[in-house]
Amino acid sequence: MIPEDLKYYKEHEWVRAEDNTATIGITDYAQDSLGDIVYVDLPEPGKQVSAGDVAGEIESVKSTAELHTPVSGTIIEVNKSVADAPEVINDDSYGKGWLFKIRFSNPSEADGLMSAQEYEEYIKGL
Repeated sequence: MIPEDLKYYKEHEWVRAEDNTATIGITDYAQDSLGDIVYVDLPEPGKQVSAGDVAGEIESVKSTAELHTPVSGTIIEVNKSVADAPEVINDDSYGKGWLFKIRFSNPSEADGLMSAQEYEEYIKGL
């Protein structure tokens, strides 16, 4: 199930845009593809990022994947509970498994991300 109220990036991150803030996580497809997640390297708060930048890494028993920022802005918060217990991402990737928050430098960037339906079509083609 792909939540309808989120936007999606081609590298399998989701974005919840609220006011001037974007909450970022990885999709259920991504966490399922990775398998059991054992380590997460999150960006430092205060860091400036641009859309498409690599912000960190997610390590699983199968492989290591880069964590991208779908939008530009400033990292304002990271989910420390995920860093302490990365398996939360496998259990609740769209909820408690969120990764970090960005204050938008350009809120209209989120409009260019995929809808749930577009993302579903995208992953069917992979």
